[in-house]
Amino acid sequence: MGYHLIDAADLDQWDDRPTDVRSLSVAAGYDYQDSKLGLRVYELSPGEQSGLSYHYHDEQIEAFYVLNGTLHVETPDEEYVVEADQALFVDPGSPQRAFNPESADGPVRVLAIGAPSVDDAQEYDPSTDA
Repeated sequence: MGYHLIDAADLDQWDDRPTDVRSLSVAAGYDYQDSKLGLRVYELSPGEQSGLSYHYHDEQIEAFYVLNGTLHVETPDEEYVVEADQALFVDPGSPQRAFNPESADGPVRVLAIGAPSVDDAQEYDPSTDA
């Protein structure tokens, strides 16, 4: 058996993304690649996106659970507005870009879940869908 109590406030910036991101799953000892679960906390200031450009995943399911603020997720068909205590699930192959608009009143704090945790993100160019 194994248990891992992690406090996101104790973690350093996870990678070189231009926004604040802390990897809870890596801190618990789960590999970034080929783990069953990836769990990260993002804090996006107005005008910031989650670190990835417009993209989709080949096999990873993503879920964004908003802890505070309002997250915007752009898709080819619509823009989702995800409020605190709401979750948006994104199936594999579904392009999206998660961001906090420049016009936002403050930061948004999001728990991002990816399963499995694989580096399978593919860039998406919305102009090719026209």
